[in-house]
Amino acid sequence: MTKFKDLGLKDEVLKGVTDQGFEDAFPIQEAVIPVLLSGRDVVGQAHTGSGKTAAFALSMLNDITPKKGIQGLIMAPTRELAMQISTEIKKMGKHTGIRIATVYGGQGMGIQLDALHRGVEIIVATPGRLIDHLKRGSIELGDVTHIVLDEADTMLDMGFVDDIQFILDLSPEDRVMSLFSATMPTAILRLSEDYLHNPKQFLLDADDLSGEGIDQSFLVIKDRDKFKYLLDFIKQLKGQTIVFCSTKYRTRDVAKYLHQEKYNAVAIEGDMSQSRREQSMAKFRNGKADILVATDVASRGIDVPRVELVVNYDVPNQEMAYFHRIGRTARAGAQGRAITFVSYSSVGDWNIIKRQIKVPLRDLNQEMNIEISIPDPLKRQSPSRRYGGGGGSRSNYSRGGGYGRGGGYGRGGGSGYGRNSRDDRGSKRRDSRGDGKNSYGGRSRW
Repeated sequence: MTKFKDLGLKDEVLKGVTDQGFEDAFPIQEAVIPVLLSGRDVVGQAHTGSGKTAAFALSMLNDITPKKGIQGLIMAPTRELAMQISTEIKKMGKHTGIRIATVYGGQGMGIQLDALHRGVEIIVATPGRLIDHLKRGSIELGDVTHIVLDEADTMLDMGFVDDIQFILDLSPEDRVMSLFSATMPTAILRLSEDYLHNPKQFLLDADDLSGEGIDQSFLVIKDRDKFKYLLDFIKQLKGQTIVFCSTKYRTRDVAKYLHQEKYNAVAIEGDMSQSRREQSMAKFRNGKADILVATDVASRGIDVPRVELVVNYDVPNQEMAYFHRIGRTARAGAQGRAITFVSYSSVGDWNIIKRQIKVPLRDLNQEMNIEISIPDPLKRQSPSRRYGGGGGSRSNYSRGGGYGRGGGYGRGGGSGYGRNSRDDRGSKRRDSRGDGKNSYGGRSRW
C-alpha cells in the first residue's frame, strides 16, 4: 500500500493526516492525489465511504495559500454532506492556516456573512445558497484555482444542473477541477466534457456498488410487523444503528415508538429546523444517541465510524439510494450489517434493487423460518419504477393506511401524507396520483 508521505504532499498537510491516525492511502487517494497535484482535471466514479473526500481535499490544501482570498470551491448536494466535508477538511488542514466556510440553505445568512468577512480560502457550498451569495457579491470566484463537484449525480437528480453551470461559468477557466459521482449518467458526462479539460478518469468503484464488506440481508414481512422486528434486531447490538424511512412522517413515528421503548434515539427529516438537525447529528456522532432515524436527506451526510447496523425500514424509492444508505456502515474498510424490511407490496421494487447487488444476500425469512404469504392482487402487480426513477406503485399499498399524519401503529385513520406536504428538499409536492393517497411509504395492510 502507498503511504501518504509518498504522494508529494507538504509537511503541514501530512501532519494533519497523521494526526487523524492515517498512514496508508486508500486506492482512490493513491490514484487521484498525484494527478490533481500535477494540475490535471479528474473524473472519479466513487461510491460513498471510498475515501474520495481526502483525495480532493488533500490536494486542494496542498496548493492553496493562506490569506490570499477564496481559492477552493467544493459543491455538494445537501447541507449534511457540505458540513461533513468541511469538518473533514478542517481536521486535515489544521496545521496549514487555511480557513474554511460552509455555505448552505437553512442557516441564517448573517452567520455565513460573518465567516466570509473574517476571510476564508475554501468554500464548501450547496449550489442554491452559493448563488445567493454570488448575486449579492459576498462571494467572488475570480481567484478560485480548485473546484470540486461531489456527489454530482445527486445534484443532477435534485435539479441543480443549471445552477452548477451558472456557477462554473463565473469561475476562471484556468483552474484544476474534479468531479466525483457514484454513477455516470449522460448529463454528468456532458457536464464533464463542457467544463473539464482533458480529465483523467478513475472508475475505481464502478463495479463496487455491491456494498462489499457489509453483511446484507432482507426480511419480507407485513408492514405492520416492521417495528416488532426492528426491536428484535437492535436489542442484540452494542454499536450504533441508523434506521432509514421513506417519509418524514414515518421517521417521526418510528423515533416516537423507539422513545416509548426507552431507546435513546434521535431523528432527522426535512421539516426540522437546521439547528435541530445539527443537534440530532451531534448527539449521534458524539455517541450520546444510539439510534438515528432518518429520511434519505441524511444518507449522504453521515460519517460515523461506530455504526454497526443500517436498517432500511422501507425499501428506498431509488436503486442508488440503497447503496448510499448501507454505505453508512462499514466505513473505511470496517465491517457492518444492513437489513432491509420488505413489505409485501414492495417486493417488486426490492427485486429491482437486488439485481444491482453483487454479493450474496442473506434471506432472513429462510433463516428465521418466517412464512411469506403475499395476497394474489399484489403478486400480479408489476413494479412501476425503473432505474434511477422515483415514484411509487399504483398498488393498494397505501389503502387503509393509518400511518400518516394522524396514524400510528395499531391505529386506524387515513394515510394522510401525500397531501401538499413539503418534501425533504423544501419544495411543495403534490400527490402524483391526484387522489389524496400517498403512492409509497404509507402503512398498508400488508
